[in-house]
Amino acid sequence: MKLEKLKVRLTLTENQLGTCPKNKEVYAAYIATKTDDVDKGKEEIQTVQEIEEKGWTGFHQDKQGIFIYDYMIKGFLKNAGNVLKGQKDMKNAVSKIDNFVFVFPRRIYPEFEGKPIHEPHGVLERPLRAMTMQGPRVTLARSDYLNAGCKFEFEVKILVNNMRITAKYIESLFEYGELCGLGQWRGGSQGRFSFEVVK
Repeated sequence: MKLEKLKVRLTLTENQLGTCPKNKEVYAAYIATKTDDVDKGKEEIQTVQEIEEKGWTGFHQDKQGIFIYDYMIKGFLKNAGNVLKGQKDMKNAVSKIDNFVFVFPRRIYPEFEGKPIHEPHGVLERPLRAMTMQGPRVTLARSDYLNAGCKFEFEVKILVNNMRITAKYIESLFEYGELCGLGQWRGGSQGRFSFEVVK
């Protein structure tokens, strides 16, 4: 089995909002709809920071600090592949990335000014507007955030294939992060990043 490998460093150019509900019951119900892997689901629930208030999102955390799971990066790549499929002349980009691209390690710990992060840098509250059967409604959403300047390092392994999913193609998808980042409220420019391949 032949693999291409990329060591990637993402640097946030805008703050990144957390996506994990800070409530174990809410998160457990969500995970139950997304995975058949019971052990991975239990692992993720253990890293949820529990608070009383519902509607607050944050980050997974363990003794080493705040982290994101590998699937957040892979999900970004699949979304970028889907959005850019016309420009890249790539049909079925999502399933090809799913089958040929793998992100390591499972837990990706950001650093800020060269140090691990043990607490979010702040909390952002914002209104969410929705049209319901009863008319327009506005609620407040609250999210922990990490400051611009945080760095994430990880490895992308690409199974060599004849489908044009190459290291160069994956690099081109990361360029999309300058426009559409990671985490919540990407439409508000949150989570944008620059990237570099670490030699």
